[in-house]
Amino acid sequence: MKEQRRTFTKKAGIIAASTAFSPNVLWSATRPQKEKLGVALVGLGYYSTDLLAPALQMTQNCELKGIVTGSPEKIPVWQEKYGIPDKNVYNYENFDSIANNADIDVIYIVLPPSMHAEYTIRAAKTGKHVWCEKPMAPSVKECEAMIKACNDNKVKLAIGYRCQHDPNIRAYMKASKERPFGKVLMVTSAAGYFDGRT
Repeated sequence: MKEQRRTFTKKAGIIAASTAFSPNVLWSATRPQKEKLGVALVGLGYYSTDLLAPALQMTQNCELKGIVTGSPEKIPVWQEKYGIPDKNVYNYENFDSIANNADIDVIYIVLPPSMHAEYTIRAAKTGKHVWCEKPMAPSVKECEAMIKACNDNKVKLAIGYRCQHDPNIRAYMKASKERPFGKVLMVTSAAGYFDGRT
């Protein structure tokens, strides 16, 4: 199992690196007359509400164009705040009809990890590019199915890992390759975060 996980991780890393959402990669895959890529957020929990939607307002190459939610009471709030028209609002039952919406180029899956595979596969089948929040999925089998669905439908798949761009993480990655202090014998780490709610 360890070797299979290592092999899968290596392959997934290569695929992620080659299909990551750099503006130039997605730009070449979309209609040239569009100024920005239209993004639909799937799942309107804390992460979408307090972090992703506000951040999309500040990007140069993407904009929030649609939402998918199972909570009808959230719809008018999002429509008023972000100017989302009725035609760009979906629920989990009519999600697949997003395929016919030219405003949306990228579907961003922001659901619990147990739902990532199902909605990534469904999103890929719509012909839209897929951005899936981390972790990719609970199992190697599901991750492989997600990659296959995106490849089969000729759409890009990106996982919402951002730490590899952090200067400190990049320094650690460089040190792990170059080993300036010799072979690493042990690593001790701690993790924590502040989400603004406490």
